[in-house]
Amino acid sequence: MATSGSGRPLRCLVTGATGYIGGRLVPELLAAGHGVRCLARTPGKLRDHPWAAETEVVQGDVTDGASLRSALNGVDVAYYLVHALGTGKNFEEVDRRAARLFAERAHEAGVSRIVYMGGLTPPGVPESDLSPHLRSRAEVGRILLDSGVPTAELRAAVVIGSGSASFEMLRYLTERLPLMVTPSWVHTPLQPIAVRDVLRYLVGCAGLPAAVNRAFDIGGPDVMTYRDLMRRYAAVTGLPRRLILPVPVLTPGLSSHWVGLVTPVPSAIARPLTESLRHEVVCHEHDIAQYVPDPPQGLTGFDRALELALQRIREAQVATRWSGASVPGAPSDPLPTDPDWAGGSLYTDHRERIVDATPDALWRVIEGIGGGNGWYSFPLAWSLRGWADRVVGGVGLRRGRRDAQRLRAGDSLDFWRVEEIEPGKLLRLRAEMRLPGLAWLELASERDERGRTRYRQRALFHPHGLAGHAYWWSVTPFHAAVFGGMARNITAAAERKSRA
Repeated sequence: MATSGSGRPLRCLVTGATGYIGGRLVPELLAAGHGVRCLARTPGKLRDHPWAAETEVVQGDVTDGASLRSALNGVDVAYYLVHALGTGKNFEEVDRRAARLFAERAHEAGVSRIVYMGGLTPPGVPESDLSPHLRSRAEVGRILLDSGVPTAELRAAVVIGSGSASFEMLRYLTERLPLMVTPSWVHTPLQPIAVRDVLRYLVGCAGLPAAVNRAFDIGGPDVMTYRDLMRRYAAVTGLPRRLILPVPVLTPGLSSHWVGLVTPVPSAIARPLTESLRHEVVCHEHDIAQYVPDPPQGLTGFDRALELALQRIREAQVATRWSGASVPGAPSDPLPTDPDWAGGSLYTDHRERIVDATPDALWRVIEGIGGGNGWYSFPLAWSLRGWADRVVGGVGLRRGRRDAQRLRAGDSLDFWRVEEIEPGKLLRLRAEMRLPGLAWLELASERDERGRTRYRQRALFHPHGLAGHAYWWSVTPFHAAVFGGMARNITAAAERKSRA
């Protein structure tokens, strides 16, 4: 157990544990030996995290004094990782009120340190000229620094990791637009930082000397423009070089509507972020290294941070479970509490039917799919798809299957590969045909809450670039015939088998 200077174990409160940084900070604090209490408005959102049982979760809100008083009781280090971005036009006032209340309650509770994650602001720029987002983050930092509780304010620009709003905006813009007419802020210098380095600093700040009460600039080793970020993203992900044409007529307001049109990031979040991009956000000091030294291998570069953020997609580890939950293996991985728009696009065709057959009869049909048994729908469409795949150098339908009745993980199955099989329950196939993206097909046999046999089927597609999105929408009109027919015919075959 990590300890304070007095030898007592540290007790940490994490606000915003359901948010992007907070949800990734908790396991890092636990790994460092700290005790953790999480403050959440909806504690149920944390139950899918593997660390939930190791923490104390309390219900409350930073705008509610009573819940704050209870949450801060007995706490040594309080992490303030919430902000009202995306809640409406009055988010600055909400941030101000919440920060003041938190500062008062932390001082009353005798908290030894506050650690706050803020935004990097350009020096010498009058506060009135800052975007509302940066202005609010700076004001919150001042309120906490003046609280009477020793405070460390970490100020960062773009955080690179799956789930970060600024990273997701970069992801969608670059993947969906091979040609971009952009505002002049694409030339603004900024200093991105990998989420793993942010977390290392946050954890390290728990042990700062009591005399430290200040802000620290934190950033990675690379200073780039937003245009550089988009072009490097395209290069790392294997997309063609992006053509970027900056024009001066796109205001921040117009930019946010444009981002909202192209990406699923809500405009209430996209607008403050795009407004902030007109300011240069580069570190002007690296004093944090005096207290939290750089790792031996150095801070994470932008390209490496991108590779980590995209690792699960590269390894085809997209969250394909029915629950949609994903257990992270690294801070840059997606989390179950990330917004629906985080983690990249994942198109889904989901169908289910109640079957008048035993689960065993249904499973025998599922496990026998492909090869000589066919795919139970629109045979001509499957043949054409197989032929088209062979024309472009793919495997087509010629591989068939190893065994007519049984499958095992790793088996080839026409132009699919058995990725996972749970006998009697689930068959997951990953496409090995030539596609502008990654595709899966899941077939499941189960009992519903009334004891009936239920068939569930999902086709999933993670597009790669604009071609991937175009591919999905071009074949969507045929899904009713192909996937709908598959669900009908598989269940009908199971019912015939069960009667026999």
